[in-house]
Amino acid sequence: MSWLVFAFSGPVLWAISTHFDKYLVEKYFKQSDVTVLLVFTAFFGVLTLPVIALCEPAAIVSPAPGSIALIVLSGVLYMGAMLFYLRALQSEEASVVAPFFQAVPLFGYVLAYFVLGETLSLLQMAGGALIIVGTMIVSMRIDQAARVFKWRPAMLMLACRFAAALSGLIFKVFAIKVEFWTTTFWMFVGEAIFGAALLSIGSYRRQLAAMLRTNTAALLTINGSNELINLGGGLGNRYALMLAPLSIVQAISSTTTLFVFAFGVALSVLFPRLARETLSVRDLVQKGIAALFVAAGVALVTH
Repeated sequence: MSWLVFAFSGPVLWAISTHFDKYLVEKYFKQSDVTVLLVFTAFFGVLTLPVIALCEPAAIVSPAPGSIALIVLSGVLYMGAMLFYLRALQSEEASVVAPFFQAVPLFGYVLAYFVLGETLSLLQMAGGALIIVGTMIVSMRIDQAARVFKWRPAMLMLACRFAAALSGLIFKVFAIKVEFWTTTFWMFVGEAIFGAALLSIGSYRRQLAAMLRTNTAALLTINGSNELINLGGGLGNRYALMLAPLSIVQAISSTTTLFVFAFGVALSVLFPRLARETLSVRDLVQKGIAALFVAAGVALVTH
């Protein structure tokens, strides 16, 4: 199914972006506020606005003011979700933060049921449950140290996933009702407003200027590549929302955890200085079982 390709483009590209984010946070933002990273996200959204306006000039002004305000809110919510995520990532490893991506289909199912009236068949619910179980398995830490529950990153990531689910719901409503690129345009406007609000705060402006002066080439190339990857994942995921139930697309999005681990293993083998994942037989078997659960779940939701 074509929607499945778009749905999986999100978690695959976001998993790559997660490793980029962790590298950027540890390399350049260890002593700085990660909020500054969102200015780059907003800036890349702004760069797409004239392109969309050029391709869809009439459609941009077609929504009613109330609709535009809600779509803009979707962009603000998305940036808020990213802020919670980056703050969690600043204090924890990517493999600890990534498991909370699986909370979004649960929020999405409740929101879609009450707002859109979306219902799932028993097979789809079983498939979604298998996908979530698979991502839970890949996230489990069996060692003694992992038994300590860390409340701060958990709360940050739950807030992140709720804001992301609500943003996705608003986007889906208007992408179907209005038009995909029109909705994307106004969502990016919301992201730009969020970025402008950040730049209005003097401390963030000074941090951004200082980092650009000292690490201009590195920040622009690495973060620029990261933003393009993240943008591609976001567009693919949002397009899939138009073609399939919200909770199913978001259940597939939760497989980001599995791809984070897979890319972490690849980096550990090929570039050990960039990432370190445990490669014990127990961990590999655990992740293999998780992959089987996810594959079975995908087979059911697309049946």
